[in-house]
Amino acid sequence: MGRIKFAITPGFEVGGTIFKPEQLKILGSIVGDDAKIELTSFKQLYVEMQEERLEEVKEKLRSFGLEIYPAGFYTKNLITCNFCKGVEVAGMQVAKELDQAIAGLEVPSPLKIGYAGCGLATSEPLFKDIGVVKMKNTYDIYVGGDGKTLKAALGTLFISGVTRERLIPAVMGIIQYYQEYGKKKEKFSRFIERVSMDVLYQSIGILKFE
Repeated sequence: MGRIKFAITPGFEVGGTIFKPEQLKILGSIVGDDAKIELTSFKQLYVEMQEERLEEVKEKLRSFGLEIYPAGFYTKNLITCNFCKGVEVAGMQVAKELDQAIAGLEVPSPLKIGYAGCGLATSEPLFKDIGVVKMKNTYDIYVGGDGKTLKAALGTLFISGVTRERLIPAVMGIIQYYQEYGKKKEKFSRFIERVSMDVLYQSIGILKFE
């Protein structure tokens, strides 16, 4: 059998996405000396190792509180702020629910989704493919951000005033439209340019979220 790559994350708590020292220590001992561990820009670690040990390793890593996701053309874990205003005010529970809904979905090109608990937006959600910003008791959703090119661009406000109950359906509607109509390896920002904001807005029935 060959080698295989997968992603791991500790999830997030107050303070952000934080690997505990014991998790990092056990990670190295479990995956073995011949494995490769890569630090990504979206707060995941990529592990490449021998495929025949995959299920055994995944089971052990999960027992230490680590979450396992596919690597490659999938939605990444939610990239969050550090919840500096506290759990309740910044909406960390909402962020956790959103992360559980979106992480690991197959998409035409890797998809980054950011979340900020207030207008300071310290997690830089406007540089993500989809950005969610909590504004008092509702949420604003931005799309099409791109922070990894020489022509970096901020996301465009797609819809504002989304309630907590309608946030996940709205984000999932955007992702599902991209899954269905995006071309293979087409970056999300280019997909938005091709289909246009208006078409995306109407096609996913966004009016029902207002």
